[in-house]
Amino acid sequence: MDYNQVIQFLYTQYPAFERQGGLAYKPGLENVLGISAACNNPHLKFKSIHIAGTNGKGSSASMLSAILQKAGYKVGLYTSPHIHSFTERIRINGIEIPRSEVVDFVTKNTSIFDTFKPSFFEITTILAFHWFAKQEVDIAIIETGMGGRLDATNIIHPEICLITNVSLDHTQFLGSTIEEIAKEKAGIIKQNTPIVLSEFQSEINTIYKSQAAQLQAPLIEASSDYTIESTAHNERAFELNIIKNATQEVHALRLDLGGEYQIKNCLGVLSVIDVLNSKGWNISPESIVDGLAHVQVLSGFKGRWQIIQNNPLIILDAAHNEAGMNLSMQQLIRLNKKTHIVIGMVKDKDVSTVLSFLPIDASYYFCQSSNPRAMTARELQELAIKHGLQGLAIMDVNEALAQAKKESHTDDVIWVGGSLYVLGELALN
Repeated sequence: MDYNQVIQFLYTQYPAFERQGGLAYKPGLENVLGISAACNNPHLKFKSIHIAGTNGKGSSASMLSAILQKAGYKVGLYTSPHIHSFTERIRINGIEIPRSEVVDFVTKNTSIFDTFKPSFFEITTILAFHWFAKQEVDIAIIETGMGGRLDATNIIHPEICLITNVSLDHTQFLGSTIEEIAKEKAGIIKQNTPIVLSEFQSEINTIYKSQAAQLQAPLIEASSDYTIESTAHNERAFELNIIKNATQEVHALRLDLGGEYQIKNCLGVLSVIDVLNSKGWNISPESIVDGLAHVQVLSGFKGRWQIIQNNPLIILDAAHNEAGMNLSMQQLIRLNKKTHIVIGMVKDKDVSTVLSFLPIDASYYFCQSSNPRAMTARELQELAIKHGLQGLAIMDVNEALAQAKKESHTDDVIWVGGSLYVLGELALN
């Protein structure tokens, strides 16, 4: 099989959440442990950082990757889902896994897959671990797929764990309340392993503290370690002055990720770096500054307040749940520009709640990806009308964006998002 055949084989033979939703969800670790053992336990052959959360885990992982690269380390990065290419999920120092390695791993291990009947995500996870072990990375940053406790990635033995913002998402699998979801995320906390919380959330903080205490895991709250003194920003970047509370030292940072929500993620990242340095890693202040200033280039990070064009300003943002959309729309409104919104969503999200955060005075172009879970453009339009949102239903993502461009002036802004699958189908130069 060639690469395209292998990817098609994985999607058709093994359940993939991105395409099948709940039918592909296989909670539990026994299966992935069995596959890993059959593949010589690659998850035991490299050091790692484990990240869970509803929003911000991919951004935080990319920031950490950039900083550690600048510190001179060989860094693996495992994230999901991808936007354009499957190989985006598995990177070393920002370079995607070669297609030949994907083909080789899958074709050599089909008998193992036949035995265990794994999900698409379980196979992808072991592939990532295999590649990181084979390439002898110094450290790998591993993002959970969903939840934490029963996530396939939760077989690793990390140096440190990080939990970012937790909000309502995947409620059909993780629980209907933020407390229930937090308990699942807290499942990545491990015995005697430091755990960093990026954001203080009063309603769930006791859950993390209780779990950490049971496992004798040192718990670090980034908001107690650091204080944001000041910020300055434009559409593309942030200038941050952050005070380290213990020493009153001021960190002057430039973050090349434009979303305002990245500020809280940044605090968690800084606390993780502090812990790593305390464990003997050598990460200088210069590496932190340089890494955060070049996250996109160093890590290959895409799809979060990503600006692809000026005049009109075009922003790609994968915000798809209520917390993510609320923050993205707040920032969009503050631009104070005539706004055009190209949006498509999957139907198993709380679409109505997400739509409630969108500005009524924007022009809308409702679209749909080719993903089987996608809500149709017409259905999305009809639901949006109930929230006072008016616009066109244009099925094709690229046609929707083309229409938005046609109706925009040079000083307008076009926001494209609602789903990574929408972004993945954009035909970008």
